[in-house]
Amino acid sequence: MSVQERKQRERADRERLIVATARELAEQQGWDAVTTRRLAERIEYSQPVLYSHFRGKREIIGAVALEGAAEMAAAVRAAAAAADGPRARVTALARTYLDFAERNPAVYDAMFQLDGGLAFADVDTPEPLKDGFAALLESLGEVAGDGVHPALFTEVFWAALHGLATLTRAGRLPPGDAEQRVELLVDRLAVV
Repeated sequence: MSVQERKQRERADRERLIVATARELAEQQGWDAVTTRRLAERIEYSQPVLYSHFRGKREIIGAVALEGAAEMAAAVRAAAAAADGPRARVTALARTYLDFAERNPAVYDAMFQLDGGLAFADVDTPEPLKDGFAALLESLGEVAGDGVHPALFTEVFWAALHGLATLTRAGRLPPGDAEQRVELLVDRLAVV
């Protein structure tokens, strides 16, 4: 391995460490606790080293969001692939999405609530975000119904899932009815 390759590998390792540490800290204490000073202390590098990877907290949030989008896409695809038939795929997708939001609240916030400097629904949208939407579209497109554009249906279904995830987390919805909400969403929106 050349010196240049080793330096590139070390840089990538440091970047992964920064993102993992930010994510861990945010999940434990919230995003307000994530500061460059605290991150530098935790990873045992100086703040200038941190700034050589990310210009600030906004870019770190963006990196966590991209990582989360890739994880969510993989989870949704795995759940849909394990399900038999369109209705079961959509139900598995919805459960998996809501479970991801519940288990990873700081990552979910980075993806959809906080400013990570990422473009959505744009030509400049980063690939992991596009792929996250594509993972939803793969299962939802087949149940959009006649005359309904699959991407538009996916946006509406996704918005409903996001609303459920956000309202549940905020304690605005009774926790015991989660399964009935998923069934109602699938029954009323999806043409299966």
